[in-house]
Amino acid sequence: MQFIPHSYQAYCIKRILDTPFLALFLDMGLGKTAITLQAVNELKYGRFAVNKVLVIAPKKVAEATWQREITKWDGLSHLRVSTVLGSLAKRIKALCTPADIYIINRENVVWLVDYYKNDWPFDMVVIDEMSSFKSHRAKRFKSLSAIRPHIKRLVGLTGTPSPNGLGDLWAQVYLLDKGQRLGKSYYAFRERYFNPGKTDGHIVYTYDPKKGAGQSITNAISDICISMKSEDYLDLPDAVIDEIPVVLDAKASKAYREMERDMVLQLPDSEYIDASSAAALSNKLQQLANGAVYDEDRNVHEIHSCKIEAFMELVEQLNGRHALVFYNFKHDLDRLEKALAKTKLRVKKLNGASEEIAWNEGRIDILLAHPASTAYGLNLQDGGNHVIWFGLNWSLELYQQANKRLHRQGQKEKVIIHHLICAGTRDEDLMKAIGLKEDAQDYVLSSLKARIDLYKKEKSTWKK
Repeated sequence: MQFIPHSYQAYCIKRILDTPFLALFLDMGLGKTAITLQAVNELKYGRFAVNKVLVIAPKKVAEATWQREITKWDGLSHLRVSTVLGSLAKRIKALCTPADIYIINRENVVWLVDYYKNDWPFDMVVIDEMSSFKSHRAKRFKSLSAIRPHIKRLVGLTGTPSPNGLGDLWAQVYLLDKGQRLGKSYYAFRERYFNPGKTDGHIVYTYDPKKGAGQSITNAISDICISMKSEDYLDLPDAVIDEIPVVLDAKASKAYREMERDMVLQLPDSEYIDASSAAALSNKLQQLANGAVYDEDRNVHEIHSCKIEAFMELVEQLNGRHALVFYNFKHDLDRLEKALAKTKLRVKKLNGASEEIAWNEGRIDILLAHPASTAYGLNLQDGGNHVIWFGLNWSLELYQQANKRLHRQGQKEKVIIHHLICAGTRDEDLMKAIGLKEDAQDYVLSSLKARIDLYKKEKSTWKK
């Protein structure tokens, strides 16, 4: 696919090329990864300005998102990627593999710095979700700031640079300019821009920004921090489609392949399969991609947590912004509620008018809903602008109507629709079907027929 940048994307690419240390504060789903890769490609092969690029990202993002973007766009396929994840031996092997871009999860930053010490080989570093480096006390921040003199270019990416207030900005900006704009230490920064808030004697529990602090900080960092507001990307459609690839681990991938093969081989030849048989098989494979399956007695068997982990990373990246989350199966709801119970987020399942009112009044952070229960009549546009599809269904009408709960008249922001898509599973077929619009259900059936023919062909070779 050819990358034709929107005007704001072209501007961001140019700024990355021209500014060695830059933060890009751009909302989720608006192309931060693609923007950065286009700039990296130009810096590496157009200007010969960088040699080795390190991408630091949340674990699930590190597994698939950057790799998928490279294969998606024409002109980037020559970029060599080495994913530095897994055991110690696997990480070392990945670091020793010749590549242009090395991708590591943020939890291993301390290890990476200790591994290389002063032989740090990466002249460019990209921090995906830079807000995860907001704490000046965190080990990952201290390690990266220690190696900062060896870094010639740094790009920070996040949609929420200050989720807990202006104090979150100091550590992130320090990684860019080593304290030139906001002070050499966090405490100097705090003294300059904040007053003690809640106190108990000599103990200060909170600090409140001084009058005009926000504007002063913005002015100080505006030359190295691009903050995109809605008016900066008005050339975008009102709803933005964001596909988030999820990689199954080895055990989950094996379980999926075996179940798919066994169930497909029980079906008749593809020309005789009917819609009900296709729907039954697709339903089972969708469950497995999501992480759990029902047996014949409706007992739930959890197979993997890969998509749940990706979902929780996505929620973390929202940093408190509200999201309407659509699930497909009851066991999806149960596992989502269990995972979210470990957070401080206000989570509710949509049951009726009381949740609709609370959501629109901003009293719910995560609203869990089944698309069939939200298809018509609900006005949820006042409560947020993010939709997350944990699991898709093969009803195009339900999909479109569910998204319309936020993407409707009265919505004041761009609606961003996130889809968690397990690579190599039925999720990918359903995502393609949605793009086909009126031919969606026909595509679900035809894609399954193709899978039947493939497995039948493979089976015929087993007998030889």
